[in-house]
Amino acid sequence: MERYRITENASIYFVTFTIVDWLPVFIEEQTCKIVTDSLNFCVRNKSLRVNAYVIMPNHLHAVVFDGEFQSERLKHTLDDFRKFTGRQLADHCDARFPPAYGETFRRRAGEDRQRRVWQPTQHPEAIVSEKFWAQKVNYIHQNPVRKGLVREPEAWRFSSAGYWAGEGKWDSDVELCGLGW
Repeated sequence: MERYRITENASIYFVTFTIVDWLPVFIEEQTCKIVTDSLNFCVRNKSLRVNAYVIMPNHLHAVVFDGEFQSERLKHTLDDFRKFTGRQLADHCDARFPPAYGETFRRRAGEDRQRRVWQPTQHPEAIVSEKFWAQKVNYIHQNPVRKGLVREPEAWRFSSAGYWAGEGKWDSDVELCGLGW
């Protein structure tokens, strides 16, 4: 059983979604837009709130919560997000990426599905203090810098770093929501 879980005892979570075998799927705008468009759909239609995020070449991190702080609904929303984006990403990779991607998704599928894009865990970590929240947001925004992809966090397009550094004056591909501590 997974150590990290979404529970009734917490409302705000740091989550990590990783592509199976750490395949670099998010190396083009189209695959990143599958994720950002789906996050925005969940914001508009499923009460998801996204405080911070980054999409890296093979995984994404986010600080998320439900608009009414309903942990059970948050869990279902994230499950739906993963199912939908998994299908979309698998179809996209089958059509536009080398065959090894689709082969990997089929090989990693398991008995309950034909393909698996995301590793099984969401690794949700409950955020229960402002200090822990700030640490996770900093980790999210610095991730592309630590990996040598950009020099400044704000330079990474698929991240909330530019939006928050510009105090909301810069565009973001994902509708973001602040947190008041």
